Amino acid sequence: MSEQLRICLVGATGLTGWEMIEQGVARSDVRIIAVSRREKPLPIGARMEMVVAEASDWGKSIAFARAQLLVCALGTTWRKAGKDEAVFRAVDLDLVLASARHARAAGIDHMIVVSSVGADASSSNRYIKAKGEMEQGLAKLGFRRLDILRPGLLRGARGEQRIAERLGMLFSPLADLLMRGQFRKYRSIRVSVLARVIFALAKEKAAGRFIHDHDAMLYVLRRHRG
Repeated sequence: MSEQLRICLVGATGLTGWEMIEQGVARSDVRIIAVSRREKPLPIGARMEMVVAEASDWGKSIAFARAQLLVCALGTTWRKAGKDEAVFRAVDLDLVLASARHARAAGIDHMIVVSSVGADASSSNRYIKAKGEMEQGLAKLGFRRLDILRPGLLRGARGEQRIAERLGMLFSPLADLLMRGQFRKYRSIRVSVLARVIFALAKEKAAGRFIHDHDAMLYVLRRHRG
C-alpha cells in the first residue's frame, strides 16, 4: 500500500478548501492537515486534522503538518475586507506569500495555489492585480513544482453569496456556451471539479511552474482518468 500524501491546506474554510475536505473523507491516499484562523467542525469520518491559529503563528502550524504539499485556497472579497485595499491585499497577496515562505522553510517543495483567470500584475483591477502579484511572488520562492490554477467563476454552494454571484451562477451554463476560442478560459467551473483537479495535480512529479486555465484543468482530469 502506497504511503499517504500529506497535504497542508490553507484557506480550508472557504469554498474550494472545504470542498477538498469533504472529498478527502472518501480518500485513503491523502491526509489533509488544514490550517485556519477559525474553527469549523470536520465532516463525519474525516481522516484529517484542523489546526486553528492566528495568521502570525501559521509558520509553526505549517511546520507541524509535516506535509509534502501546500495547497493554498486563500481569498477574500472586497466586501469582506470592508472595502479596504490594505485589508484585501493582506489576505489575497500577503498571507498567501507568507504561507508559501513558511512552507519552503518547512521543507515543502510543491505548492498548488488557486489564483484567477486573467491574473495580471499590471491590471488596473485590484483583484486581478493582486492575483498577478501573488503569482509573481510565488515564482521567486524556489518551489520544485508550482501549480497555478486560474479558474473563472466558481460554481458551488457558498455560505455567503452575493447577488451578482447568484446571477452569475444562474446564467453561467449559457454564457459558457458563448465563450469559445480565446475566451474559453473564462468559462465557469464547478468547485467539485476544481477540487478533483487539485487532488490529481497533488500526485504530479515533474518539476517546473505550470499555469492551468479552464481547458488545462479539464485535461488534467482526463489524463489522470486515462
